Amino acid sequence: MSFEVMLQTMAPGMWRTVNIFVQTLVLSLPLGMVVALLKKSRFLIVRLIVDAYIAVMRGTPLMLQLLAWYFGPYYIFGASISNWRFPALILGFSLNYAAYFAEIYRGGIESIPKGQYEAAQVLGYSNVQTFMVIILPQVIKRIMPSITNEVITLVKDTSLATILAYSEIFSIAKQISASQVSFTPFVIAGVFYFIANYVVAFIMSRIEKALNYYK
Repeated sequence: MSFEVMLQTMAPGMWRTVNIFVQTLVLSLPLGMVVALLKKSRFLIVRLIVDAYIAVMRGTPLMLQLLAWYFGPYYIFGASISNWRFPALILGFSLNYAAYFAEIYRGGIESIPKGQYEAAQVLGYSNVQTFMVIILPQVIKRIMPSITNEVITLVKDTSLATILAYSEIFSIAKQISASQVSFTPFVIAGVFYFIANYVVAFIMSRIEKALNYYK
């Protein structure tokens, strides 16, 4: 199999990898903020549930979580999982990364001096206005480096989709490599991940610079 044919065969897998990345990011970023805010709830039971969720998501391998989300409905409820592969992937990735993003958000929120909350109250801001107008912009600015690291990690973690036999780029690379007895597919996959991470890092660095409004 020529290099061009390998590239054409792996192209659909590249788009599937990008699809996993984008959908996970779109879901996990806002969900992480919701989890971070629930962690600061005044209700103890809510905080305990959130703490347990974060502990499980961060304390167990993502690979194991993907397997649990995919096979769980069958073993627990006897449900059909024939069309459940991709939804299980997105659910597993999104819930896992939301837990990490939640802790990043929490650290950013707690880094804001309490005096800013008090000043907002003096100015007549409601709690929602205080958070959205004063706190959140500063939090986003402070957590961007940490968010960037997690986003880059997500690009590489998409390769774990192969555990559910989903035909993303790494899975296809393994199949071609085995059939052709060639290392070239892995080189192509490696170059793809490198370029994807370079693009992500470049975009995130531009966002960071745009947020450095004091410079």
